[in-house]
Amino acid sequence: MRLYGALGLLLLACSAPGPDTESENGPLHPVVGKFWEVARNPNLGAYDNGDAQEFTDFTIWRGADGSWQLWSAIRNTTIGGASRLFYRWEAPRLPTAYWSEGGIAMVADTTVGETAGGLDAPHVQRVGDVWNMVYGEGEEICRATSMDGKNFQRVLQPSGMSAIFTEGPGMGTRDPMLFVAPNEYRIYDTAGEGADYVRTSLDLVTWSPPAIVARGGAAGVAPSAAENPFVVQPRAGGDYFLFRTQRYGVDAQTTVYRSPNPFDFGVDNDQYLIGALPIAAPEIVRDSDGRWFIATLSPDLRGVQMAELHWRP
Repeated sequence: MRLYGALGLLLLACSAPGPDTESENGPLHPVVGKFWEVARNPNLGAYDNGDAQEFTDFTIWRGADGSWQLWSAIRNTTIGGASRLFYRWEAPRLPTAYWSEGGIAMVADTTVGETAGGLDAPHVQRVGDVWNMVYGEGEEICRATSMDGKNFQRVLQPSGMSAIFTEGPGMGTRDPMLFVAPNEYRIYDTAGEGADYVRTSLDLVTWSPPAIVARGGAAGVAPSAAENPFVVQPRAGGDYFLFRTQRYGVDAQTTVYRSPNPFDFGVDNDQYLIGALPIAAPEIVRDSDGRWFIATLSPDLRGVQMAELHWRP
């Protein structure tokens, strides 16, 4: 098992242990523990490209049978087109090293308008008895659903295509994240010159026009300045946190923002910036015991690593 050292939030002095989310002693900060690896570069059979393959965006959730599921986009495969597909892993609990491989989970379907080899950035949330996955296909955001949390079917639009929206032609709309709020659904994504967007819906079918929730500031303005937006509210009624990635690999960087407003994490300002972490493409989940975990890409981009996450005042 590969282990990586504990991380404190950079730019902050918050290394002292303390209460987790139950505390009312002040604003929270994320503190990351030691990483262990949960997945490594798989053998893709006919599409395998050896060490050239890399993990990109991924998602982790719990299925109907209680097992934990991991789907990741793998790029630089031999599938053709944009070279990406989804691969799956499974584990009985989150703190497990090297989850069991489950094979190729999904490939792009050009007959419903998806870019060949373009699948990327899946994210899954359970809504009632239905698991909803949002994902990118190169220029647009799509959705699929499952009744068991393992097997997904695309939700096609009246046009027969899978895309539900895009931020515009050539904008590179990607990296969707589905946030389930008490009275609405929100999809956060990135597009254009380094901005994070949000759209809202009451039914997961009709979506509002986009609004920019984060752009610029210390993270910069560039196509890679606002990737993989992930929003979490660790304390009910409390602040929201946005994790926004700029760099991948050994020089990884994700900036972190804390805001009382899920529709404003700082547009061309650093009003809500609280620091940065040397990680990329984080996914944050909570187990049935109430423990928080954060998963990120491994530094060599050939795996996924996980650590416990604590919210400290």
